[in-house]
Amino acid sequence: MIKNRALSFFILFAVYCISTAACVFIFPLLKYDYWLNVFVLDVIATVIVFIFSLIFRNASVYDPYWSVQPIVILAFSMCFHKFNLLGILLCCAVFLWGIRLTANWAYTFKGLTHQDWRYTMLHEKTGFFYPVINFVGIHMVPTVIVFFCILPAVEAIHCGALFTPVSGLCILLSVFAFTVQGIADVQMHSFKKNGGQGFIRNGLWKHSRHPNYLGEILMWWGIGLACFAAMPDKWYLLSGAFANTCLFLFVSIPLAENHQARKPGFEEYKKQTRVLI
Repeated sequence: MIKNRALSFFILFAVYCISTAACVFIFPLLKYDYWLNVFVLDVIATVIVFIFSLIFRNASVYDPYWSVQPIVILAFSMCFHKFNLLGILLCCAVFLWGIRLTANWAYTFKGLTHQDWRYTMLHEKTGFFYPVINFVGIHMVPTVIVFFCILPAVEAIHCGALFTPVSGLCILLSVFAFTVQGIADVQMHSFKKNGGQGFIRNGLWKHSRHPNYLGEILMWWGIGLACFAAMPDKWYLLSGAFANTCLFLFVSIPLAENHQARKPGFEEYKKQTRVLI
């Protein structure tokens, strides 16, 4: 197991460069519709990252993928299409969200000796079936959900959808969302750095047990609705934001709540603080 943090960063950077290079090589060979080509490349990149997670025996090799994937997909889309105001604003919102989330991951990254507690818990609970859970639940499901979250923006850029005032308001919702996430993360880091015990009850965390998850949910509704306002006939593209909301409501939040429930005073904290808003 690699213990050096700097070396761990370099290895993960190399892994993601390899997966990106593989997609660049494969792209000219694909003959599907544009968005399906992008989806196939996304799946291939995920499989490559999964293979390296097996090599290093650490599913957290995948952790940066959540925030890097949308940036790469939109950057790729912008290379093959004309720029317009809506496309530029969508890219700016997603890029800022992704850079902030990746920076937060990097700040908390401890090296390849550390694996997210949720993955370790799943490994302990599923035993023999963990490789399947690892591939499907930890890697592929998030990839598919985030792909469908970013698909409205991909389609808007591909179709050259025009900016509308409502689209602008929805993009502002996304900006508000990742700002909430950033503030929540800074408050949590400060709480932990100052030796905080139990539950954080100041700032945004005074009003919500999961303000960071709230920001993530609102982020993709903002992007989806911005594109819907410009392309109302493609309402089905909102399915990504809906699936993402379900992921947090029925998987991420219950896992976090069960983890927190082991701390004394959780029931009282739960009564005093709302789940999201």
